[in-house]
Amino acid sequence: MVAVATTRRALDGYESGPGAPTRATARALERVGDAEAVVLVEGISDQIAVETAAAVRGRTLEAERVVIVPIGGAHAIGRTLASLAVLAPGARRAGLCDRNEAETFRRALVAAGAGAPRTRAEMERLGFHVCVEDLEDELVRAVGVTAVEELLGSQGDLGALRSLQSQPAWRGREPVAQVRRFLGSGAHRKLRYARLLVELAAARGTLPRPLDALLAAV
Repeated sequence: MVAVATTRRALDGYESGPGAPTRATARALERVGDAEAVVLVEGISDQIAVETAAAVRGRTLEAERVVIVPIGGAHAIGRTLASLAVLAPGARRAGLCDRNEAETFRRALVAAGAGAPRTRAEMERLGFHVCVEDLEDELVRAVGVTAVEELLGSQGDLGALRSLQSQPAWRGREPVAQVRRFLGSGAHRKLRYARLLVELAAARGTLPRPLDALLAAV
């Protein structure tokens, strides 16, 4: 019962189910007209993570007029930036992306007239931060595999992780990679654990650098 309650709390206030990415993007874009800053992230799990990190730092993004927009995948960054030029022309831009999508974000920023960032450091100066792999990888490394396994156990998911680890394709692989793969598989698993992992990292004082730097940028 505790695990079920915790899982439900982790998804409170967020879109889920069929069509959730489209609804989440539309819902966020409806709020950007009055925004001081708009933070673009790839998906809903990233939105949950950023908003949770702000909350555990004592910030209320809504009161600060900071809107987190899950864009529905890195491919949508150019289209979203173009929309913001109309919907929120005066708002500051910031963002978070996976390493494999950094070039897509960089090209979109150039096309949107945000200068010509060539390196990760130049993107960061524009407020856009890149995870080493992705945010799940950052969070798992931030809290450690043992702590993540304890969290999974509290949610009744440790057996499922062990099953994945025993599969030939994953047997003997680096534990961080195994856990990252586990979080990325299964319906809604990334959504369910985004808030819980951020809260755990914050409690340990180990929020991942891209997440911490993004909050500082807005």
